[in-house]
Amino acid sequence: MKIFNAFFFLFSISLSAQIKGVVTDSLYGKPIPYVNIVVENENIGSTSEEDGSFVVYTSEKSKRLLFSALGFEKKTVLISEAKSVQLKPMEYELQEVMISNRKQTKEIEIGKTNSAISQAFDYGPRIDTKFFPYLPEYKKTKFIKQVSMVTDSKIENALIKIHLYEVNDDGFPGKELIGKELFVSIQKGTRTHKIDVSKYNLTLPKRGIFVGFEKLLIESNKVEKTITDSNTNTTKIVRTYYPYVLYNYIERPFLFTFVGGKWIKETNQNEQGVVEKKRMYEPSINLILTN
Repeated sequence: MKIFNAFFFLFSISLSAQIKGVVTDSLYGKPIPYVNIVVENENIGSTSEEDGSFVVYTSEKSKRLLFSALGFEKKTVLISEAKSVQLKPMEYELQEVMISNRKQTKEIEIGKTNSAISQAFDYGPRIDTKFFPYLPEYKKTKFIKQVSMVTDSKIENALIKIHLYEVNDDGFPGKELIGKELFVSIQKGTRTHKIDVSKYNLTLPKRGIFVGFEKLLIESNKVEKTITDSNTNTTKIVRTYYPYVLYNYIERPFLFTFVGGKWIKETNQNEQGVVEKKRMYEPSINLILTN
């Protein structure tokens, strides 16, 4: 496996103000950990810590922050009013659980590519996804057993969040298929991690499925170092958040990314409006199906 480049965000304390706050449950006042926090329409943001506290590095105090976490209603507030933010829990209708007779005597891995290019990016507070279409040959192995993901980390036990989405009528990622946050602890080094999701009894939807990952910008994932510009003799702090999920550079008709509080579809249309494939960076994520 080859890692060609890693792109980093450089954060400078001298250029960006620290916006500090805490996010809590509106009913009980308990802190909410690992909330996705983004500057609306920007690729700038943060993640709340276990005690609900967060820091966003930005000088744009007139803009708004969008807070989102599974099980809570999304909330948008002005940065200047984000010192204390309360999220309202969502009410869920209990659904009947269907228990199927899974044999698990056969497995197939879907999503494999021929790309030998693996590249790491530090994209910040966004969710990058990979789409898995449903094919008739999956009928005999319809259960989703594992999510396979190629990662690179310089620290042990870096935490990452995994998302599985159904497909909406418009083709965009829709409702999450697992009704709880799915966190994975990633070990140091470059390796393939296989995350067991068999206990959720998921089957591959007929419309297909989006699988994505969310980087958590928390203290335990952070590595800091100070660098000095030899020409100007100025210093800046480089903050790197692990783990990295590696990407393959391959031909795809589209990719979906959740950034700035909304889903963005990257595609390539010609002058006649026909969507054509183009080379894109897609997360190195596969699915293992079983019967």
